[in-house]
Amino acid sequence: MDTFNVVITKTDQPLFSLGTVVTTTGADALLRQHNLHPIRFIARHMSGDWGDVSGTDATANREALTANGRLLSAYALPGGERIWVITECDRSVTTLLLPDES
Repeated sequence: MDTFNVVITKTDQPLFSLGTVVTTTGADALLRQHNLHPIRFIARHMSGDWGDVSGTDATANREALTANGRLLSAYALPGGERIWVITECDRSVTTLLLPDES
């Protein structure tokens, strides 16, 4: 896994702490293949744009913001693949991964 130092310059405050941001080998390779930077998805995730999750998952994410639950976002990539961004309950780690790497 690669580790990223994330600096957010947006004036809005993030909804939650990301902790250490890491990416799996598969997610890193796919992002590189499409020439996409991970910050694109991290910024959406931390602002509450959960991407392409079900209504049930979106509701669970909203509840997790106050109940310190796990947060899951899912985003479609240009080739039709999907990438997930998951922040753990204790907000210690946020991982970018492929669905089959969970």
